Amino acid sequence: MKTLMKNTLILFAITLVAGFGLGFVYNITQSARAQQEEKTKIEAYESVMPGMDSFEKISIDYTEVQKFIKNKVTDYEQENNISVMKPIDTEINEVVLAKDSEEKELGYIVTVTDKEAYDGTLQMTVGVRTDGTVLGISFLSLSETPGLGMKAGEDEFRSQFANKKADYFVYSKNGAKAENEINAISSATITTNAVVHGVNSAVCCVKYLTGGDR
Repeated sequence: MKTLMKNTLILFAITLVAGFGLGFVYNITQSARAQQEEKTKIEAYESVMPGMDSFEKISIDYTEVQKFIKNKVTDYEQENNISVMKPIDTEINEVVLAKDSEEKELGYIVTVTDKEAYDGTLQMTVGVRTDGTVLGISFLSLSETPGLGMKAGEDEFRSQFANKKADYFVYSKNGAKAENEINAISSATITTNAVVHGVNSAVCCVKYLTGGDR
């Protein structure tokens, strides 16, 4: 009995020390992680909004924005008989207004999390001018299948959205022809669908902010 009690106390002490150690390491590295995440975010902002010198966070009613986006995208797909792999399931995480060095407004940068990805979720930033022109997209998180869905992060795919103005983007498996069409990633339609819905959500978000179609 004494041996059992002794071993139990020793095990408890080891667990307690290990717990304190992990907590200490987490607190020490928390600041570094936060700084790296902020750096990654700023780099993404700069890549989708050329000429950006500063930005300010926009305060919006996210519940109302989500409702507006879902209705707009769903209505467009139904009215145009567009078949998608999964219905839209996106979330707007943050919206900032970008400005140049002279405080001139350049457009909005929208951070979107899409829950339709093959691996579950993906997160991107989308730069959109006030007139609805998409300037570019950049991924903050992308964990799709290597060699397939991960191709979404390559410039060949991302560049298809750059400097294009459309009410709604669609993907094509047979070669994009129209201005709003994007070539789907071969054997990764689910990922393509998720990215397109993410971009469309950002475009609709800017429409909401600028009073378009409301």
